[in-house]
Amino acid sequence: MPTGVIINAASVLFGGLLGGFLGDKFSEQFKKDITLIFGVCSMGMGIYSIAPMKYMPAVIFALVIGTGIGLWMHLGKWIDKGAMEMQKPISKFFPNNNSDMSQEEFINTLVTVIVLFCASGTGIYGSLDNGMTGDTTILISKSVLDFFTAAIFACNLGYVVSIIAIPQFILFYILFLLARFIFPLTNPNMILDFKACGGFLMLATGFRMVKLKMFPIADMIPAMVIIMPLSWIWANWFLPLL
Repeated sequence: MPTGVIINAASVLFGGLLGGFLGDKFSEQFKKDITLIFGVCSMGMGIYSIAPMKYMPAVIFALVIGTGIGLWMHLGKWIDKGAMEMQKPISKFFPNNNSDMSQEEFINTLVTVIVLFCASGTGIYGSLDNGMTGDTTILISKSVLDFFTAAIFACNLGYVVSIIAIPQFILFYILFLLARFIFPLTNPNMILDFKACGGFLMLATGFRMVKLKMFPIADMIPAMVIIMPLSWIWANWFLPLL
């Protein structure tokens, strides 16, 4: 049973509902400052995931090639459109009343949150681990942060944040089901590089949260798909030649 996946999706759902309800109870300065803290937390989690990296060249190659693929596919634009479509029906019932946020800023922030919840290395790895071993520790730990993160972002974005729980659950549940086929093909070094690649995405997400640099996080997602094959290729084809 995908217990960890369910708990993680529920944390985003209820965190988004809570934040949407309490949004007008907090000052704009409070919401702005607390978002900076979550940006720093995302950076810290990213650095923590990057540190045990085994094969740096493979991770760098994955990030460069994966981002190139994402840019070529215009993946970011597709996710932007998906975010817009996701926002339209919910806004009919729970409109975003934050007049201080422009539509462009709203979409940029929403895309950042979607990537943070759905495409983090921790979440993807945790779903695979839950499916293969039944261990929910990683996803439950992520759920604690996701609950408060969803609540804070929903203070600005509204109830639409809670709807992100749906694509998150679908993605993580698919990974949960695929775990029995993926895990036997991996080794510990590939997993470390996989988590490191996700760490770079989380680090870039932190920069977006604090509005220091708007990295194309959505376009970086393909790197998560190709990192483990590249890690294996580097270890078995290139290292013996060095």
